Amino acid sequence: MNRRSLLQRSAAGLLASGLWGHLGLKADDVKREGKACILVWLAGAPSQMELWDPKPGTSNGGETKAIATATSGIKIAEFWPKIAQQMKDVAVIRSVSGKEAAHERGAYHLQTGRRMTGSKDFPHFGAVVANKIGDRKSDMPNFVSVGETLGSGFLGVNHAPFIVDRPGELPENVASATSPQKLKRRLELLREQDDELSEAGAKALVEEHAKLYERANKLMTSPRLKSFELAGENDKTFEAYGKSNFGKGCLVARRLVESGVPFVEVVRGGWDMHNNLYDRIKTAAADVDQGLSQLLTDLKQRGLLSKTLVICMGEFGRTPKINSRDPKPGRDHWARNFNILVAGCGVKGGRAIGKTNDTGQEIADRAVSVEDVFQSFCQALQIDATENLYTPQGRPMKIVDGGEAINELFA
Repeated sequence: MNRRSLLQRSAAGLLASGLWGHLGLKADDVKREGKACILVWLAGAPSQMELWDPKPGTSNGGETKAIATATSGIKIAEFWPKIAQQMKDVAVIRSVSGKEAAHERGAYHLQTGRRMTGSKDFPHFGAVVANKIGDRKSDMPNFVSVGETLGSGFLGVNHAPFIVDRPGELPENVASATSPQKLKRRLELLREQDDELSEAGAKALVEEHAKLYERANKLMTSPRLKSFELAGENDKTFEAYGKSNFGKGCLVARRLVESGVPFVEVVRGGWDMHNNLYDRIKTAAADVDQGLSQLLTDLKQRGLLSKTLVICMGEFGRTPKINSRDPKPGRDHWARNFNILVAGCGVKGGRAIGKTNDTGQEIADRAVSVEDVFQSFCQALQIDATENLYTPQGRPMKIVDGGEAINELFA
């Protein structure tokens, strides 16, 4: 038997035995490994100088002081004492360069990896993760957002986010339909309406509805539905995460990842601080500092941080120069350089990547594009960023169009 025949027979044997899927970085492998991603979305765009790149003692630095962290040589803003203690498990990117300084366009760019063009149909990264490493047969959603977020774009309803408005409680429409009798009755009524729609020429819409009904049916009858609820958690846990909605959202995120949901987003708004910055930042940062630090602690203690990518970011940054708005100053929109925090899933902690100059006006070292950031997310989750997704019209679209993974995050 020559070499080629041996290889062909070996391949055939692997296929026949079902072992072929164990080789290479394929989606099924990732699902078995339980990879997941939690995105902490700071809606409104936080100031990089009040997060991970403070400039104390400079005219642009304002009132914010810097504090030491668990990693020697890395200092962050004073509002993050708990994250400072977690720095050995966390990496911060201080030199992300964006292109969009308007909220809608910036959020679209940082949630999809694409700039907003004539079409607004690119999927949220959570929908991509749901598509690539989610279980389509799961009785749980593959993409959950605690708070409103962008949709699944051309990937459709199978990968659309399941929105939770009140963290720790089931959505009202789900809670009221968990009785098998009620659920069966509702589904029968919906199907009757859809039959009429289909006869009127809306067959495609009816097919979409059918997918939604199937997902809803699986979810409402799932024994894992309790992952959304916090009724069984003790007071000590609530105190650790904080009793704010954001803290509860982080606790829900941990529970959902434990139950097998591959992508969870937790939204904390209120970062559009054009005025009264130094008062407003205290409450906003305290919520996130407590909830996010406890989330990282819990994930690590449960052995989940090594396979869960945690991201904390907003749509852009804030101007290095403080404005003169009444009654108290703040910072305006700024996309030229801002910060992102990442941890887990192969990311090396204790690192600050990139550098801005003393005034924070310019990137002094290691500029990072949004595309580089998304390449890095994909690498951590073992998703092939060059793979094509296809629109309903059959148009191929790369998961990430350009950029390179940030090697310093992993090496």
